Amino acid sequence: MVTAEAVRKRGLTGSKALLLALAVLIGAAVGIGGYTLVYAEGLSYMSSDPKVCANCHIMQAQYDSWQKAGHHHVAVCNDCHLPRGFVAKYVAKVVNGWNHSSAYTLQNFAEPIAIKPFNSDIVQENCLACHRQLVQDAVMARGPAQEASCVHCHQSAGHGERAGLGGPRT
Repeated sequence: MVTAEAVRKRGLTGSKALLLALAVLIGAAVGIGGYTLVYAEGLSYMSSDPKVCANCHIMQAQYDSWQKAGHHHVAVCNDCHLPRGFVAKYVAKVVNGWNHSSAYTLQNFAEPIAIKPFNSDIVQENCLACHRQLVQDAVMARGPAQEASCVHCHQSAGHGERAGLGGPRT
């Protein structure tokens, strides 16, 4: 016959084993995650230092070309490639960080790399944030629905000439 005390002991023993297994799994996840964060210099991505963008070798050409571009002295990567609002900036960093790290880890990205529509819209808004007074008439004449992309004509503004960067000239 099973006594109440036996049931309690068995339940407690089962709970201890479950807690131990859970602690080991959580510890392994935290350990692997911490190692990955340190190895990938994860906290550096919270800064605005342009060298951070070249942590990943695939971005070296973009970093090198930015150093030779006209905006080099007035804008860093974050000024053009991230939204201006505090929350929106960090949401974009998280989304891009996840997309970039998973694409690089799984090696499922095209070379040469190309900006995606989500990020292209951010760049366009930042171009206008700085240069709206300069292009007010051109933008207003077309209207927002027909707005031309700034980088359509000014490809080299942020990253200099594309020579040596590879990929098709568009």
